[in-house]
Amino acid sequence: MNRLHIAHFTNIYHPVINGVVRSVSAFKNAFDEMGHNTFVFTHHEGDYVDDEPFVFRYPSFEIHPSIDFPAVIPVSPFVDKIIPNLKLDVLHAHHPFLLGQTAATKAQKLGLPLVFTFHTQYREYSHYLPLPQPAVQDFAKNMIHIWLCEYIKHCQHIVVPSEGMRKILVDDYGLNEGCSVIPTGIDLTPYQQLDGRTIRNQRGWGDEKVIISVGRLTQEKNWTTLIDAFGRAFKNQSDHRLAIIGDGPERDDLQQLAQKLGIATQVDFLGRVPFEDIPHYLAAADCFAFASITETQGLVTLEAIAAGLPVVAVDATGTSDIVQDGIEGFVTENKSEALANSLRSMLENPEHLYKFRNAALLRAKFFDIRKQAKRLEEVYYLAIEDHKRGRFVKIEGEKHLVPKIIDAVIAQNTVVHPM
Repeated sequence: MNRLHIAHFTNIYHPVINGVVRSVSAFKNAFDEMGHNTFVFTHHEGDYVDDEPFVFRYPSFEIHPSIDFPAVIPVSPFVDKIIPNLKLDVLHAHHPFLLGQTAATKAQKLGLPLVFTFHTQYREYSHYLPLPQPAVQDFAKNMIHIWLCEYIKHCQHIVVPSEGMRKILVDDYGLNEGCSVIPTGIDLTPYQQLDGRTIRNQRGWGDEKVIISVGRLTQEKNWTTLIDAFGRAFKNQSDHRLAIIGDGPERDDLQQLAQKLGIATQVDFLGRVPFEDIPHYLAAADCFAFASITETQGLVTLEAIAAGLPVVAVDATGTSDIVQDGIEGFVTENKSEALANSLRSMLENPEHLYKFRNAALLRAKFFDIRKQAKRLEEVYYLAIEDHKRGRFVKIEGEKHLVPKIIDAVIAQNTVVHPM
């Protein structure tokens, strides 16, 4: 196969750290190792200097101090000039708006295939819009749905990180073909030599039983359920601790919740931790717990099993595609009591910890980034062939026959946002 020239369009990238950034970065590094040329088009971030080649940045501005990623302005004469000279083979969008729209426009103008990764359950984030409840929120969800339907139909292929997300696209969007499940892989190399004992000593955890979780402290991550479950299971048991890595707008409220439940001294809010240190923090814990119900894959859960951690998690899209109930851990219903029962069962039974730890390490091998990059490479070649034949992703059903919003945008070479 020939060397590919691949362009990733993402509204966020380094130094921001989240699931999308980690996905783009992981695949970029893997494709570079495979001999392909990969280019990233993304936002500008203050004085940050890239330590990797072929990253091109658009202007951006801060949305709000509580939101830790900027809004990109998808206008750049420099990028417009350089893109035709890159001899691109395929464009890969990681959002359907802003730079995702730019990718669609460029793909049509240059006569190139477009691939889109459905990273996020976008409708579940409508609560961030400053709109009254509930009627206008429902309207916003419908508009997001319409936008996504129209965007999808301008692509040669859709990638989703989990089988659960594929089912959502089939059931809610009428997508019947042109979709591949390709989880974001991780580089397992850093997980082969972990030093959890140093972290335990630094944090003063000693011989405590430590449950760890990772993620932004936001409403959709369902932290209240996890904290309440920990309180139900281990209140007044000073040898049990919940460690939370991450920060966000809900931090103060969650700290107040821990105080109210009488477990404030047992819950460590660690804030942001350098990305390269997270595997060591995971190795320092006894169990990983996760209650989010809006994940498309749940990379932090994948990283936990790569560190050999048994998992207790709420049964939700993404997470349940990684963790098999009774094999790598326990998958529970979305209730504090159910989660608490599973946490107790996990930590009070050494046989569970041993069995699930070994199974987790074995399961993680499936998600090696090199394996997943080979699968995505196959998607690119398929998208190239489909574009030559004039094939686009199809959405079936009358409910998906909506105004041609994206058609009008692309025709006018105008970037808009549906909200």
